[in-house]
Amino acid sequence: MFDVGLGEAALLAVLALVIFGDKLPKVAAQAGRTLRQLRSMANNATADLKEGLGPEFADFDPADLNPRRFVQKHLFEDDDKVGTANGFASNEAPAYTEPALPYGERPPFDREAT
Repeated sequence: MFDVGLGEAALLAVLALVIFGDKLPKVAAQAGRTLRQLRSMANNATADLKEGLGPEFADFDPADLNPRRFVQKHLFEDDDKVGTANGFASNEAPAYTEPALPYGERPPFDREAT
């Protein structure tokens, strides 16, 4: 996410020691508390959103609002109907199928199709 290498992380640690010195444990604890509070606020907001939407949107995932996730979900993930031989899920049949012609019989001529 941040693309920080080992040398850069070591440099950041040395800078933190120089800048904060003996206050570093207190600063780290405060940063941890702040991150926990932010995470709980985000979780509460997500729960409130789901509760406000009601049971119709029980399967709603706020992460789907991210454009990258939206495109990935709707374009690249397989659903039940994709990849089957006839385009239908195994427990689903098409509404109407044309009857097969007997062997040797020619199909009727259709001027609009030619």
